[in-house]
Amino acid sequence: MTLTRRRTRKRGGRLRKLVVLIVVLAVILAALIALWYILAGRLPKPIPIPPGPERPSAQPATCPDVQVVVVPGTWESSQTDDPYNPSANPASLMLNVSRPLQEQFESSRADVYTVPYVAQFSNPVALPPDGQQSYNKSRAAGTKATEDILIRRHEECPLTTYLLTGFSQGAVIAGDVASSIGNGDGPVPADLVLGVGLIADGRRDPGAATEIGTPVAGVGAELSLDGLKIPGITMTGPRPGGFGELADRTVDICAPSDGICDAPPEALKPSNWISSGLRLLEYNNNPVHAMYNSYVVNGSGVTATQWIADWAAEKIEAAPVPAHY
Repeated sequence: MTLTRRRTRKRGGRLRKLVVLIVVLAVILAALIALWYILAGRLPKPIPIPPGPERPSAQPATCPDVQVVVVPGTWESSQTDDPYNPSANPASLMLNVSRPLQEQFESSRADVYTVPYVAQFSNPVALPPDGQQSYNKSRAAGTKATEDILIRRHEECPLTTYLLTGFSQGAVIAGDVASSIGNGDGPVPADLVLGVGLIADGRRDPGAATEIGTPVAGVGAELSLDGLKIPGITMTGPRPGGFGELADRTVDICAPSDGICDAPPEALKPSNWISSGLRLLEYNNNPVHAMYNSYVVNGSGVTATQWIADWAAEKIEAAPVPAHY
């Protein structure tokens, strides 16, 4: 056998080994990605809730006239938090809404319930993993917890009316639940909802709600990145049907250059890559998303959280007083 043939055989053997190694690595990578998707979770489809029985003329004396449901943002809650005295994050933005309402109203008039849920957003490329729940799992848990309190309250108190409000991930959750209610398949009837107040909604769709504060040209990040699916993070685009019957009762606050609610439209479209890339410079080290306590929304110097608290208080004051037994 010539030296050339020997070398050729050796090279062929090495090439085969390399091909086998690449195939094995590809299979392992595919398996890891599949496992990642399973563990990270996918967003569940909403389950339509059938209408309840005809409403009575009175409800139990233990029922509040108004149920306020507050959904905190990412890293501002926990599954074990106290819904009436939340302390998982003492700096939670929504405490600046819930506490003033608790101080202003007796619980018999307005029961202020802060939804306890995971409230996390794992970094999908962190190595080692950061130990956080994925956005999909956290959002699904928050949605279920929000629907649960609404279902329980409505079963006990069929004449109680509702206010929903949330920030960031909590605004996505509150907005999603409000959308299901407004489109007829939510946990409570639409006519019982007094209003929906969202701050930094990741599914903000211009024109879907009444905008409060300085107008912004962008859209929610989930609309900007509509269709993007990576392990644990699904960008779901606009809410089908918007807020339906609740459109005229929903208010939305978004500060300019907040990448969560003021992201470039259709950022994944190739023709928009340059303009979207330029907008990314606005978001780099930009603290605006954490500054809604100081973000002024009108000429009177009222901040975003003050405005939502005042708006909610006005809704509560004007709400009907159901008969009790």
